[in-house]
Amino acid sequence: MRILRSIQHKYCADGSYMKEYELSEPVTAEFFRYLGNFGKVTSMPGMGEGFYSFERKDWFSIKGFAGDSTVEVRFHAKSMDLTSDFLFFLFSSFKKDGVDMETLKRREANLSERVRVHLYGKQG
Repeated sequence: MRILRSIQHKYCADGSYMKEYELSEPVTAEFFRYLGNFGKVTSMPGMGEGFYSFERKDWFSIKGFAGDSTVEVRFHAKSMDLTSDFLFFLFSSFKKDGVDMETLKRREANLSERVRVHLYGKQG
């Protein structure tokens, strides 16, 4: 699955930066379960059948309906420059026949340290 393009984008009142992305194929419930390896996934049936939300604190959140080929992503404005490439990597790494989780987790760990230092100024 790939992100094809940004359909719309805007700064939000809460300080985040929202982008709606068009995808090469519809997202699935399996995709949101996969995202659970990197943050918190919530199924939100009150918003409609198949609505999911993913959040990675200080990075970004992803919201969307299983079966749709668009998602809404809200970036933490101060870390967006660091985390946007990882977002694209998450989407492109999701394969129905398996995922190289070791590579993803290694990239996530390296980026996590960079984001923490960037936001909070502490190393180690």
